[in-house]
Amino acid sequence: MKTLLFLASLLAATTALAADTPPAPAAASQPAAASPAPVTPANDPAYTYKTLRLNRAAFDSLASRPEQFLVLDVRRPDELTKVGGFPVYLSIQTKEVQNSLAYIPRDRLIVVVSNRAHRAGAVGDLLSSYGFHVVGAIGVRDYEDEGGSLLKIAPPAQSAAAPSATQTATAAPAQQAK
Repeated sequence: MKTLLFLASLLAATTALAADTPPAPAAASQPAAASPAPVTPANDPAYTYKTLRLNRAAFDSLASRPEQFLVLDVRRPDELTKVGGFPVYLSIQTKEVQNSLAYIPRDRLIVVVSNRAHRAGAVGDLLSSYGFHVVGAIGVRDYEDEGGSLLKIAPPAQSAAAPSATQTATAAPAQQAK
């Protein structure tokens, strides 16, 4: 019941925020800004999932209460380093979600994340079918397009002193032969 009330208040706040925000005045000397409109079913009809697609305002509202929700990022590690992501998340790739259900907390509201929310929507539907409390899906690229900032994750630099996995694997048989 608390979850339902929280979701209802979240949706009401998001709607009120959108209604109360006047359109930004266009600068007379510059052409209209190329900032895209929030993604909706009207401008992305390919999003056909039952899981609610969140916009930046809805996600930021949830993020203000981090103790109540979990960000589940279903992207590959190379996507995380290339695009960036949210500061704290549980990372389980899409193909491993069904095998990892025991690791996903059932006492939290879940927001599933992918690049443009399509994989997130599919995983959200899957998790909902298993009884998880999925409140929505969001794409990090959509979040960034709406003015949100992402944390860029840089892969660690390999040091020249540390042997690579290939060097270690070839050295092991040579040492055993001695």
